[in-house]
Amino acid sequence: MARWLPRSTDLTRFCQKLNRVKTLEDDMMETSFNRCLSTIDLTLLGIGGMVGSGLYVLTGTVAKEIAGPAVIISFIIAGFASLLAALCYAEFGARVPKTGSAYMFTYVSVGEIWAFLIGWNVLLEYMIGGAAVARAWSGYLDSIFNHKIKNFTETHVGAWQVPFLAHYPDFLAAAILLVATAFISFGAKVSSWLNHVFSAISMGVILFILIMGFVLAQPKNWSTQEGGFAPYGLSGIMAGTATCFYAFVGFDVIAASSEEARNPQRAVPRAIAFSLGLATGAYILVSVVLTLMVPWHTLDPDSALADAFYRRGYAWAGFLVAAGSICAMNTVLLSNLFSLPRIVYAMAEDGLFFQVFSRVHPRTQVPVVGIVVFGLLMALLALIFDLEALVQFLSIGTLLAYTFVAASIIVLRFQQQKGDVPSRVAGGRPNPEPHEGPSSGELKEYESFSDKLQLVDGDKSKEQREPGQLKAAFEPYLEFLSDFYPGEVVTVAVVTLMVSAICLCSILVFGNTHLHLPTWSYSLLLVLFSLGFLLSLLLIWAHEQQHSTQTFQIPLVPLSPALSIILNIYLMLKLSYMTWLRFAVWLLLGLLVYFGYGIWHSKENLREPRPQRVSARYVVFPGGSLEERVQAVQPSSQPATGLPDTDTDDCKR
Repeated sequence: MARWLPRSTDLTRFCQKLNRVKTLEDDMMETSFNRCLSTIDLTLLGIGGMVGSGLYVLTGTVAKEIAGPAVIISFIIAGFASLLAALCYAEFGARVPKTGSAYMFTYVSVGEIWAFLIGWNVLLEYMIGGAAVARAWSGYLDSIFNHKIKNFTETHVGAWQVPFLAHYPDFLAAAILLVATAFISFGAKVSSWLNHVFSAISMGVILFILIMGFVLAQPKNWSTQEGGFAPYGLSGIMAGTATCFYAFVGFDVIAASSEEARNPQRAVPRAIAFSLGLATGAYILVSVVLTLMVPWHTLDPDSALADAFYRRGYAWAGFLVAAGSICAMNTVLLSNLFSLPRIVYAMAEDGLFFQVFSRVHPRTQVPVVGIVVFGLLMALLALIFDLEALVQFLSIGTLLAYTFVAASIIVLRFQQQKGDVPSRVAGGRPNPEPHEGPSSGELKEYESFSDKLQLVDGDKSKEQREPGQLKAAFEPYLEFLSDFYPGEVVTVAVVTLMVSAICLCSILVFGNTHLHLPTWSYSLLLVLFSLGFLLSLLLIWAHEQQHSTQTFQIPLVPLSPALSIILNIYLMLKLSYMTWLRFAVWLLLGLLVYFGYGIWHSKENLREPRPQRVSARYVVFPGGSLEERVQAVQPSSQPATGLPDTDTDDCKR
């Protein structure tokens, strides 16, 4: 029976395969794409992804049903929460200017299987998101014509009463997706130009809404006679924040487009900051004018802005609002269709997804196969499926991606940069005595001569510590941590931090409602998991991190990413159990694809080292000065094959 069980070495090798990270090229600016996008192009792409139909629908819904005029505070908090995730994307987009967004960021720092699952979820997120926006676009246009399109379709085609299918086929939604797919396939420059046009119209309409709204504003609508500024209290503000948070999920299109940016080190961080700032300002100001124009409790959740102008005697303004809404939804469609094929391309280029999607058209320099295939799939979803039940699925995929990107920032910041190699003693572990100089008489063994000869100067190694090593100030108190590889303790601490965050948020969300915990156990568990979270954070902070002045870096690491992690996990646990059930089914399908195809065709699998016949080690004998004798030693297991005599062949530094 025991012979059928896998050996420990096989399990270790298998786990190493699952967690191998992507090897980046020396020249990360080299690409098969066309680097033609400027900071303005990326900024407008980000604004197009964030300022969509939510500006025209979400503000009224949250104001009337959840938060009242305090929806303004909800958007401010949601904007700050989104900023934490956006800064993580900005640092990665500048350091790793490759397409793939959250998938790529996870692959280069956490591991292969986690990156695949993130990419797999983002893939479905974009497909459902694009199809849902197309159906909303169709419904909005149909409402302008008194639902004549819907009535014609139901009369001549028929209506369906089938679970998971729409009540009638939405040919208009499918058609707009096919048209958008055609434009996207013409290249990044054409897509960017089209996005500029729709974004300009949308921002012009928003400017009109703000000017007219402040002219028609009545401060009495925030008075106590109308219910006050925060009629639902703090709980309403926080519930509104959770809903408003999803209005800002479009900025990752900028990171997905970093391989087509002219100067990604500068353009990506700036575009994310500008687009998020402008989108947050637009949401806040529109919420202000909307709740000042009419009493918040009389708003129409489906068309709040158009209805507010109509009730103030400006019915003609409703047509401008409708035009702005349609243009805003067009930009969201372009954003989804622009990002999705590039993420699929990144997965296919790494060998984790089918290779056909890694083909780039030689003239347009875009992944045309991915654009056409997923454009057709998106159009099919919009044509026949009922997407209302699946819209919540968008939230869990986005929040999971945000969580892994934030964790990846911590792991990557405390890893050694490419080319840095830690000093090790004869056992292969890091040197536990970093202050011990070459005069100590201890024998040091190195992996290769060229990588290690620079460490002969003991005085220099005293002054500099590599990223991931324990800070000198904490060494007397945490000396036992010096026995680990640089970055090893940080990785364990990140895992502990995430487990503590999950447990802490679970108690906050389910402790009183589903678990019915007594007060004493509820408080005790909160304290224990909070301590675990804080201690993990302090342990990470006690190690050296990378400090680069060449690219953007998020401030206050590890605090900023840790706050993003705990916030994202809290919002994920607030989703319904059906969303989690669908998420689990989709993950299982993804695992089938990964273990059936991805793990075998991964390019990292081809880079794994092969056994070699001859190996050599270099031994440095400290001699009390900067001159040291370096000798090549033939391994005892290999016969002598013409290597120099170790007694006569010396080299000096």
